Amino acid sequence: MTPATGERADAARNRRAILAAAERLLAEHGAQHVSLDRVAAVAGVGKGTVFRRFGSRTGLFHALLAERATRLREAIESGPPPLGPSAPPRERLLAFLDELSGLAARNIALIAAHERACADDKYADPTYRRWHDHVRALIAEARPDADAHFLGHILLASFDGDLVRYMTAQGDANRLSRSIRALATTLLNS
Repeated sequence: MTPATGERADAARNRRAILAAAERLLAEHGAQHVSLDRVAAVAGVGKGTVFRRFGSRTGLFHALLAERATRLREAIESGPPPLGPSAPPRERLLAFLDELSGLAARNIALIAAHERACADDKYADPTYRRWHDHVRALIAEARPDADAHFLGHILLASFDGDLVRYMTAQGDANRLSRSIRALATTLLNS
């Protein structure tokens, strides 16, 4: 077993292979061509292994997004400023949105596939809930008079996969970050 996660070495290897295969298929062929069968074949594991581990295509996309968001989660929980807990809420919020912009721009196909797979209940997705809880708490601290719950959803809606693709299509990935930062600043100053 690996000490950090309690996961057997072969299970960890299979998980990494499955997530890499799903990411490869997403990048090369788009979400419509990501099935548990194809992922298993590319990963070199049985379909049952993929199914037992992730349950469904949606579960696979949940796990892949969570994997990509791990560094960000660790930074907001225990990292240094401006993402970490010792920074003022406004600075933390803007730094978080900048990091999330970069994550979204680097993972457009995954963000869009995840949204489509989770369309029935995207607000229940564990990664989305974690992000929303963080954004809501920072807004509530910075602007106690605001509806932080609603404003958190508004800011996170800016990371819609199709919108991210559109905003970064001209080769200016920083445009997304600048625009979301401006929106957040306006909301915090209102």
